[in-house]
Amino acid sequence: MQRTAIRFVTAQAIGCILGSCLAGPAGADPAGALRYAQMAPLQQYLMADRDGEIALARSAAPASVASKATVMVLGPKGYEDAVAGGNGFTCLVERSWMNTFDNAEFWNPKTRAPVCYNAAASRSVMQYTLFRTALVMAGVTKAELPARIRAALSQKKLVPPETGAMSYMMAKAGYLNDGAGAWHSHLMFHLPKTDVGTWGANLPGSPIVVDTEHTDAPEPQVVFLVPIGFWSDGSEAPVHAR
Repeated sequence: MQRTAIRFVTAQAIGCILGSCLAGPAGADPAGALRYAQMAPLQQYLMADRDGEIALARSAAPASVASKATVMVLGPKGYEDAVAGGNGFTCLVERSWMNTFDNAEFWNPKTRAPVCYNAAASRSVMQYTLFRTALVMAGVTKAELPARIRAALSQKKLVPPETGAMSYMMAKAGYLNDGAGAWHSHLMFHLPKTDVGTWGANLPGSPIVVDTEHTDAPEPQVVFLVPIGFWSDGSEAPVHAR
């Protein structure tokens, strides 16, 4: 989802996670844009099975991490604590509004993106998710969201990623968008905005990916993504080379 949802290895795949793979070339998705032109009824974004949402959130990381993590679930006013943890990690299931604002699936109610943030990311990056979500639940429109986020940044209510911020997205049962499904198991490394060339991202043969085409997200981060070959349950996961 950001991301803020930065999730693909090939150029075509990067387009898919942002919703454009439904119609082929990046940016060519008039059907998707119409399908998700506005927010669906709130109930469609919530999961009635609270235990199911907890399990899905935990599936973002290996059990050795997720079993001791704090878990949050989405309620009608935003995310709320469901399970207390002790290892500094926080797991939750993100929804479609954590995509970039130009994403045709920004309001897709089917999106379920499990992620587990480490302690540094929980204190910084995860706050972007909690803040956006609280605004959405309060009825703030998509058009109003960027300005509200920038205002929070100027007031230092939101801060750049802390040093060492990373997250797991290894859930086999995730649903990132209509074209990708669960996509690939991967790790994400969150940094303050920087030159992506410092990590060798997007170069031929490099396993490190960053989306540079969708830059409208106001949150002060760049996300480096590294696909891996297994899901959180240890089963084999597909990894596509660049």
